[in-house]
Amino acid sequence: MIGFLQKLQPLQQLQRRTPLGWLQLSHEKGRLLVALAGIAFADVLMFMQLGFQAALYDSNTRINRAILADIILVSPKALNLQNLSTFSRRRLFQAMDVPGVQTADALYVNTINWRNPQTRLTATVQVLGFKPDRPAFALPEVNRQLDKIKLPDTVLFDRGARGKYAQAIAQVEQGKLVTTEVERRTIAIAGLFTIGASFGADATVIASDQTFLRLFPRRDVASISLGLIRLKPGYDPQQVATALESHLPEDVRVMTAQEYVQFEENYWRTASPIGFVFGLGTAMAFVVGVVIVYQVLSTDVNTHLKEYATFKATGYGNSYLLGIVFEEAIILSLLGFIPGVILPFGLYALAAQATALPIYMTFSRAVLVLGLTIVMCGLSGAISTRKLQSADPADMF
Repeated sequence: MIGFLQKLQPLQQLQRRTPLGWLQLSHEKGRLLVALAGIAFADVLMFMQLGFQAALYDSNTRINRAILADIILVSPKALNLQNLSTFSRRRLFQAMDVPGVQTADALYVNTINWRNPQTRLTATVQVLGFKPDRPAFALPEVNRQLDKIKLPDTVLFDRGARGKYAQAIAQVEQGKLVTTEVERRTIAIAGLFTIGASFGADATVIASDQTFLRLFPRRDVASISLGLIRLKPGYDPQQVATALESHLPEDVRVMTAQEYVQFEENYWRTASPIGFVFGLGTAMAFVVGVVIVYQVLSTDVNTHLKEYATFKATGYGNSYLLGIVFEEAIILSLLGFIPGVILPFGLYALAAQATALPIYMTFSRAVLVLGLTIVMCGLSGAISTRKLQSADPADMF
């Protein structure tokens, strides 16, 4: 019983402790509001940068994640889905000789200037072509409409496209014929699906391989963008991929489905300047927050330096005084985070509507920014206490 009471003593002391940090902050309400506004501003900047960064990776890997294949063949010169080099279709026939390979199909990928049937403005659209008899994507909405694209110059259009397509999409949903002009050819939109815009293209169009080759007449039918390998049941993709690497020439690269998604994400994360810019923006927002909180806490320390010296003179150590400053830092981080996490919900919705990108709040991102906010304020508190530690009570009076 005595041991239990001894364990409760620190808790009881904490409860009896005067909340000097909160009292000092709340005494100067104007300064407190300015500090909270600065922290919220830094949080909003971090949320927006992280939101755009996540949208960059999500939007540019959606097609990669939707590909219906266990193994993907790609040219070693390929950079990402919008910058794919081609390789010979013969590699697909050679891949069929490897044990475990069930099918090997070609996927044609390229971008084209597409005329909006509603506004008549041009946009960059990504065209995907494959044999309609062999589904290339794990998209039920697309696979139900593959018979439609068997007709020449007929495509499926992405309803998640960036731009003003509401009227054209409504007409297609009503069963009306909607046509547009692409490379001096009249193209009919026979159906819709949803994949969404990305940083590389405003929309995606799905066509048969024959329609694709009509849109790109200079493209050789034997030069393909991706090879889609499906395996027989029971075979391990990694083992078959290793066998394919040793069997096929070096003019083709072999990746599992997961590796191909990571390949696309790595391009936007490291090789593309966009990923670097968003990362730098997050870091700069963190630095801005550190500076703002430091100014507030440093001013508070200077204002109450004589009071802190009095505490020292009466026997309180540096650890107690530092605890007051860090208490203020924690309070500022938690109170500033509240408006900082609320405002991005509206900003995300506004940005998603304007850009057609998948920008939304996630729990993991909120926890990450909360952690960064606490670290930001704690770092500011550590910097602002340097003068406090060196303060000599004898110099204050």
